[in-house]
Amino acid sequence: MVGVISAFNTTSNIEYDSLKSWIRLILLFTIGVIGTVGMWSVVVVMPAIENNFNIDRGQASLLYATTMVGFGLGNFLIGKIIDKFGLKFPIIFAIIILVSSYLIAMISTEFWHLLILQIFMGTAAATFFGPSMADIGNFFEKRRGLAVAIIASANYVAGAFWPLIISYFLEYTTWKEVYLYIAIICMVIMFPIALFLKNNVASNISNNDLSTEGNSLTNLSPNTLQILLILAGIGCCLAMAMPQVHIVALCVERGFGLSIGAEILAVMLFSGMISRVGFGFLSDKIGPVYTLFIGSLLQMLSLVFFLPFDSQLSLYIVSLMFGLSQGGIVPAYAMIIRKYLPIEQVGERVGLVIMATIVGMGLGGWMSGEIFDITQSYKLAFVNGIFWNFTNLLIVTFIMWQIYFKKDKLVLG
Repeated sequence: MVGVISAFNTTSNIEYDSLKSWIRLILLFTIGVIGTVGMWSVVVVMPAIENNFNIDRGQASLLYATTMVGFGLGNFLIGKIIDKFGLKFPIIFAIIILVSSYLIAMISTEFWHLLILQIFMGTAAATFFGPSMADIGNFFEKRRGLAVAIIASANYVAGAFWPLIISYFLEYTTWKEVYLYIAIICMVIMFPIALFLKNNVASNISNNDLSTEGNSLTNLSPNTLQILLILAGIGCCLAMAMPQVHIVALCVERGFGLSIGAEILAVMLFSGMISRVGFGFLSDKIGPVYTLFIGSLLQMLSLVFFLPFDSQLSLYIVSLMFGLSQGGIVPAYAMIIRKYLPIEQVGERVGLVIMATIVGMGLGGWMSGEIFDITQSYKLAFVNGIFWNFTNLLIVTFIMWQIYFKKDKLVLG
């Protein structure tokens, strides 16, 4: 046992795709499923909080908005930290913040207290998403795409797991007691796992440890590629937000009911989890840029299918198609950054792109709602999503052209 603990707390040379790498992957995936609870618990307890504080649904919805603010900022700030100090200590700090936020929420007497606490919960959840994807890429070479995709899918697994557990307990107790149970679960499961994690720092990896494909030169400067990925991230998630944020409301608007909308959303998330793993395999075979292009193209085509088909059965099928197409897009960004940009800046740069995708999701959800309010239909909202998806596809096509078809004119800046 001592040997195992020592192996995960040193900064010795990394053995790619080794047993230790796979153990780290399992630990980070497990901690990701538990640690992103802050993104999902608020959705389930929202009606109970409304009653407790005597507020309306619009005010209560601010809880999710502040969570996403914390999640977006956390991916960037914590990503920057892990480049210098490694992932282990940010994870321990995130666990403390997460548990403390739930415990303080139990004794909060004002609604604005919860709004602030949700920012911290979102920031803690971010530690187990973008920064963890950046970290695991340093432990794999042949199966790097798969490893990154598995870490990214932990958030979707959490989205399927936590709401079911929380809703069950809410039938028998109050939301404050549920928060106590969540705090205990997080501390008991996550903290021991954090102790086993090796504290890898990207800047300390020797030249012999660098992947032969890593830091490949492209026809784009690092900053130019970074900006293009940020713009692509905003575009794809502006499109992605339409079905993910509004599919339940769409089902209610068409008379199918709330429960059917929740089921269709679950189908979308579950298929998204499957596609993340599948696209991870694909990325290892054909590279992350081609994978991103395929995912973006398939997502746009699935959005088009939402336009002519509006029956209940067709929404199940098209939502399944949408989930299977879009799940691999975000992990592909992390893979591109790991392959083509400086390894000592991977955490920060992945965090920037993840933050951009969160901005895209927020804008996309808001724009779709505004378009529905104006037109009393989601048709133009889907058209708006298709437009932004096409913009993303153009950016990805340009990146693909610069990397794979203009290698004779490399830019070293």
